[in-house]
Amino acid sequence: MARILITGSSDGLGSLTARALVKRGHSVVLHARNDQRAQDARTACPDAETCLVADLSDLSETKKFAEDVNKIGSFDAVIHNAGLYRGPYRKTKEGWPSIFAVNTVAPYVLTCLIHPTPKRLVFVSSGLHHGGDSSLEDLAWTARGEQGSRDSQAYADTKLHNILLASAFARKWPTVKSNSLDPGWVPTKMGGRSASGDIDAAVDTYVLLAEGKGPAEDVSGKYWYQSRLRSPMKEANDVAIQDKLVKQLEEIDGIKAPDV
Repeated sequence: MARILITGSSDGLGSLTARALVKRGHSVVLHARNDQRAQDARTACPDAETCLVADLSDLSETKKFAEDVNKIGSFDAVIHNAGLYRGPYRKTKEGWPSIFAVNTVAPYVLTCLIHPTPKRLVFVSSGLHHGGDSSLEDLAWTARGEQGSRDSQAYADTKLHNILLASAFARKWPTVKSNSLDPGWVPTKMGGRSASGDIDAAVDTYVLLAEGKGPAEDVSGKYWYQSRLRSPMKEANDVAIQDKLVKQLEEIDGIKAPDV
């Protein structure tokens, strides 16, 4: 039995994956951004161990969330599922668009601050990462600001960041299996009812990487779709770009990735 933390697990793929993992005998810790969402998470997955609350668009809450996670013990796997897709700019206290804070900064910060480091890390990306900006210029949209923001571009950028982070941590920490996945366009609240993707196949991929068994055993730094390896955009495999992202995030949030 494994102990697994899933961010953004009050509904959608996070909740479905939590239920699937509990049925397989694992201990699952849920996460929600506020108390109401936490109640929704517990109702949907009543056999989960517990649910922690934190707004991951707030850097101070993200750091506190890592502290709360550490207080309740170690984890075998963390699934970085929480994410924003479309919507207004919603500037954070740090001046970042919330989509960057939740989709990029939060998984980086949590990966750095959760101790001991889990055996397996799962970063949720998207096929839309192919539209991401691999130059990493104006990473936090501070130069373009709210007037120059485009949520579709910001989302694509952050989904590229998720693949870069998974690969960067796989190289930095060879004892940790760190992978990313594309769940596909599936009919969740984020994907919409018209989505044509296979939601069961998406959940199966989450479970595969969280358990680290079968074709995922001893595999790290790869990108997955429907439980199979898939090639991301070529820039995602560029070590220099991966390292550039990590360095910029270290400077932006002041947290350096530790050695394992």
